[in-house]
Amino acid sequence: MLEAFRRESEALTDAVSGLSEAEWNLTTRCTPWNVLDLLGHVCVVIDWLPAMLDAPAPGKAEISAAEYYRPDDRFSPQANGTRIALAQDRAARSADGAAFAEDFAATWRRVERLCRIQPVSRTVRTRHGDAMLLSDFLLTRVVEVAVHGLDLADALGREPWLTSVAGEAVTELLLGAEHVAAADTLGWSQPRFLRKASGREPLDEEEATQIEQLGIRWLALG
Repeated sequence: MLEAFRRESEALTDAVSGLSEAEWNLTTRCTPWNVLDLLGHVCVVIDWLPAMLDAPAPGKAEISAAEYYRPDDRFSPQANGTRIALAQDRAARSADGAAFAEDFAATWRRVERLCRIQPVSRTVRTRHGDAMLLSDFLLTRVVEVAVHGLDLADALGREPWLTSVAGEAVTELLLGAEHVAAADTLGWSQPRFLRKASGREPLDEEEATQIEQLGIRWLALG
């Protein structure tokens, strides 16, 4: 999972390097964030990890990556307001977009270095109180980088830079391993599948029927 995180974060870093001031200020579908704010959010959710790794490890994992997305108060209006403010505050710390792109790169690379030296069985406790395997929590960070990477690509009017390894990891999380092969019958590209699965593109009547027949359950992604 760490390799998927590294590759997708690297692709996002390459994509935002060299953006113009006008591009940094483009609106995104993630209201009220612009491109700069949305990268701020991605930076924030990655930067939870150093403190989590500094804290005592829980005795055992109690929550899987799929269960992490259960629809509870982490998706409440109050939690969302905090999420918005943290992202905007993080983005505002840098002098300009170019400096923030470098900050983002330094943040994920630091996290990658810290995670690389952890044992396979390492557990962490999230800010929501969930005890998880580090590998499962890293998968949720791949979701953040990959799905918001699609939001950024769409805002910038670019082709998605979604890496295949991240796309495959998120697809398996969303569907469960037993449905991954069946999902091929939909005939969607990985970017389109993730847009559909995360509510970024609506399902038409025929697609909704296909989803029901495949027995696919979507996760609560906020």
